[in-house]
Amino acid sequence: MSNSTSTLPALQPRPVAVIVGASSGIGASLAERLAQEGYRVALLARREDRLQQLARLLNEAHGSETAYVYPHDVTHFDQVPELFQRILKEMHRIDAVIYAAGIMLPMHVEEYDFEKDRKMIEVNLLGAMAWLGTAARYFQGLGTGQIVGISSVAGDRGRVGNPAYYVSKAGLTTYLESLRNRLSRRGVHVLTVKPGFVETPMLETARQQGRKVFWVISPAQAAEDIVRAMKKRKQVIYTPARWRWVMFVIRNIPSFIFRRLGL
Repeated sequence: MSNSTSTLPALQPRPVAVIVGASSGIGASLAERLAQEGYRVALLARREDRLQQLARLLNEAHGSETAYVYPHDVTHFDQVPELFQRILKEMHRIDAVIYAAGIMLPMHVEEYDFEKDRKMIEVNLLGAMAWLGTAARYFQGLGTGQIVGISSVAGDRGRVGNPAYYVSKAGLTTYLESLRNRLSRRGVHVLTVKPGFVETPMLETARQQGRKVFWVISPAQAAEDIVRAMKKRKQVIYTPARWRWVMFVIRNIPSFIFRRLGL
């Protein structure tokens, strides 16, 4: 059972959140934040050692049956249905599925590398579709549930720096909107999260490419914004919120002017 930090009544069954990409960054912070809210969490990522370390911390803080480890490579799409059913069987319920896995490989402005492009599409978009599509089918039948996808402000416009990364996030944003339009009438909540710069290993890639970074927030702050949005059943959030207005301007710059800006 969870300790006194849980917001759930003692006799109420604890909800379960599946977090794909939980070994670091926003995913790990979401695991910590949701555990504080009384959730049990299924932790998924390739790096089992980091998952085990996180699970130990959560179980010590919130009770021995809080965090469960499921090593998984999101590019092994064919494993998703079976693993989803395994988690459901072992944890007895699934209330939320959060896709936080993502990579941004370094890309020079004059570089075209299909292997890098394919890897980013596989992790950022196809992996998300495999997991969130499976979750959508389950929640649709259940008539309830939450789906959360971590997209990015980078998906709001096609820029020059890293085309495949941008399209992976734009594709994820559109996919989540489609799921929302399908599932909202079935009682299922779908949340699209668009972070700006978050202090994660991915940000180091941006810095190495010489990109200017600003309004950098911690993964913990992003997780707080996401959990608040889940509670309020928001549809789309930017974190921090000021990015909403910046991206509104950027999205509405005419293309011929946007090209000249070289963003």
